[in-house]
Amino acid sequence: MAKRYGLTMIPALAAVLASPAHAQGFDGVGPLREGGVALVVLLAMSVIALWVVIERVRHVRRKFVVPEGLARRADALWQEGKLDQAETLLASHSSTLSRMLHYMLAYRSLDLVSVTKGVEDIASIELREHLRRIYPLAIIATVAPIVGLLGTVAGMIEAFHALALNGPIDPALLASGISKALVNTAAGLCVALPALAFYHGFKYRITAFGLELERQAGALLRTHFVRTTAGATP
Repeated sequence: MAKRYGLTMIPALAAVLASPAHAQGFDGVGPLREGGVALVVLLAMSVIALWVVIERVRHVRRKFVVPEGLARRADALWQEGKLDQAETLLASHSSTLSRMLHYMLAYRSLDLVSVTKGVEDIASIELREHLRRIYPLAIIATVAPIVGLLGTVAGMIEAFHALALNGPIDPALLASGISKALVNTAAGLCVALPALAFYHGFKYRITAFGLELERQAGALLRTHFVRTTAGATP
């Protein structure tokens, strides 16, 4: 997914380079060089966004949240009374689901309501931590276009001021100044759009993991604790 971030920016830059302005000799390096402080800020935001994407790609994965088949294997060992093996199995997985199941085993003597509350707290805290760590992407997606627009406004003010000081208005010089100023807006959008896409992509993935955790934990709670509440042997 980290590679996709760079690939996402390529079409936007390619569209600029393939535009009629570029075909007529548009120099993209010059305006970028003269973009000013806004482009420096946007470059810093781009680096931060890329770092967040790489870090989250490494950690927002199924094996760290809800490993495939873990609940089924732990449930089989639990029902066979092999609790030591079940705890060893859960200890070998560092995931949200393994910590929820370990809590169920450790407090299996408690009632359904108490165990459910503890399990829900574990899932809620860890999923909210995942959401907190992707929040910088939402901030960058919101702020980057504003920084780009601010750079554009500042550039246009500077261009008009220079024209006012140099006498009669030269349309070519005016167009060149506006073109350079608009580079900031384009750069802001190039940073914001991938950041927004990755933020919603991660959010969707975390939500899907949360639903899967709820489904698997709920099945184990009904199997091992609803019967206990009814008076059956755990």
